[in-house]
Amino acid sequence: QVQLVESGGDLVQAGGSLRLSCAASGSIFRVDDMGWYRQAPGKQRELVARITRRGTTNYIGSAKGRFTISRDDAKNTVYLQMNSLKPEDTAVYYCNADVFVGVGELSQAYWGQGTQVTVSS
Repeated sequence: QVQLVESGGDLVQAGGSLRLSCAASGSIFRVDDMGWYRQAPGKQRELVARITRRGTTNYIGSAKGRFTISRDDAKNTVYLQMNSLKPEDTAVYYCNADVFVGVGELSQAYWGQGTQVTVSS
């Protein structure tokens, strides 16, 4: 069993910063791609940022230049540094990871429970 636990969500004023963390634990052989998604009320979940095991990153357009995704493979942890936050960044942020649980096994996608980010104007 694999668990992803997010932390770092909070209420912040526009222009402020937050750093989200997501740690994967359990029966892990290797963690492949990791990412952050978000879902605002009444909207579909969308990709915010993703990082491969090699460190290649991609971002949703509105996050470029403001958010930075990074990872620490020794800790099976992914981070999202969010700067210059805007009210439209308000959402529940979910961590996602593709995890191999053993040699020769296919990777499976796991999700965290979500952490609330609220940006006030």
